[in-house]
Amino acid sequence: MLAHALGRPASWLHAHARDPVPRLARRRFEGLLARRAGGEPLAYLTGRREFWSLDLEVTPAVLVPRPETEHLVEAALELVPSSAGARLADLGTGCGAIALALARERPGCRIIATDLSAAALALAASNAARLGIDNVEFRRGHWCAALGRERPALIVTNPPYVRAGDPHLQGDGVRFEPREALVAGTDGLDAIREVVSCAARHLAPQGRLLLEHGAAQREAVRRLLAEHHFSDIAHIRDYAGRDRVACARLAPA
Repeated sequence: MLAHALGRPASWLHAHARDPVPRLARRRFEGLLARRAGGEPLAYLTGRREFWSLDLEVTPAVLVPRPETEHLVEAALELVPSSAGARLADLGTGCGAIALALARERPGCRIIATDLSAAALALAASNAARLGIDNVEFRRGHWCAALGRERPALIVTNPPYVRAGDPHLQGDGVRFEPREALVAGTDGLDAIREVVSCAARHLAPQGRLLLEHGAAQREAVRRLLAEHHFSDIAHIRDYAGRDRVACARLAPA
């Protein structure tokens, strides 16, 4: 926060540890400290968050990207060869973290990034332009609706999966994030139900679906995928050893 208030990189602070802090920068720093003490996420204070080595701009209009969501990117990259020229989709892109990470790693692919929020899409497009990533198309719409008649080979998504009333919603930082990006009904599965259903209709034959879910939702997600004719269902654990990402293939008709 001090580096941000000074407009300097953190490395500069180590080289100038004994330098006096100008009065204006100190006021900025004290203001940031007060806001952080009040629970605001650091990413909202600095306007930046690193994800997959990408420097992303974030605002209170979007969820702050989490390290565990990088597992979603890793899983997608394992399914998409580096030489691939496939069409992929990222549903509910937010600041564009997943779509931009995939686009950077797979420049031959075309990624469609969708979101219902116009503010989120504008931010994601701005991040893409600033990072020089040009193989992502941003479309506004509810989950798969923005895909139209296109049938991607892979759909990835980090949908809301927190149940309404969950005490974690009052946790540090979280209570400042957009509820629509976090909460999904009384059991936390409303958005996942919609995503699984629409993905079954929009994926290419034998296409893959990758979705992030809550640590306690493994069996419920597995049942939903099976009910919608997905096979080869597997779950990937996060750094804490909790089931975090579901991977499934759309079974042949």
